[in-house]
Amino acid sequence: MPIPAKAFQRWLHGIAPNTSTSDVCRESGIKRTTLAQQLVRGKVAESTVVSISRAYNVNPVAALAAFDAYLQLADTRPPTRSELVSQISTPDLLRAVLARSAADPGGAPAAAAPALDPPPHATSVKNWVEAIDDGELRHRVSAGTGIAPQNYSAQLTANRLAPELAVATSLAAGVGPASGLVATGLVTEAEAGWPAGARQAALDSLSDGELTTLAGDRLQTLGRALRRQEHDQEKTEKIWENLG
Repeated sequence: MPIPAKAFQRWLHGIAPNTSTSDVCRESGIKRTTLAQQLVRGKVAESTVVSISRAYNVNPVAALAAFDAYLQLADTRPPTRSELVSQISTPDLLRAVLARSAADPGGAPAAAAPALDPPPHATSVKNWVEAIDDGELRHRVSAGTGIAPQNYSAQLTANRLAPELAVATSLAAGVGPASGLVATGLVTEAEAGWPAGARQAALDSLSDGELTTLAGDRLQTLGRALRRQEHDQEKTEKIWENLG
């Protein structure tokens, strides 16, 4: 839910008093016309608050929590293991499988694992929702926010989720409210208060069977998506051929 312009201006005055709009835009990398249009419409995007917060060394999650629509973000509950694993990309999972397969039992210590790619990844939003879904989560989010189930699913398929829906999903699942903002890429792990190295620790805690099964599931999902893309491409090419 976009931030009301008046509330945003009060907040901005608090973190950057006596600073011109031009200076704010220059420091945060926001186009002056973009901010001006948002203020005229009376609704400022959450991403604008995040960018300005970073420019003035304010934690973005804490900044959003200062607004009525995002008061729940004051809850800094840590992510669950399933949430952490959901934010590990498929390539990183496959590298972990290969590394374990190549490990020499009783031999030389394995080389240090490369750093994991930061969220978001290609299916981070959908994976996160699946990780916290008890089977009724989507129904609760739809009922609580008024979003049509098909529209909610469309956002997940596109690997995006509006900030207010991400927070509503977290609350409906009973997990930390900032987790969805990490999955969507609005804020970083550190900004959301996730412990350093938490995703790597979650990955290391998976048994070989759990890791292999998870990687296989991810590959199957990727394969289905690629087949759909290939099918759509073939249909498009046939249409163009028929058009001459």
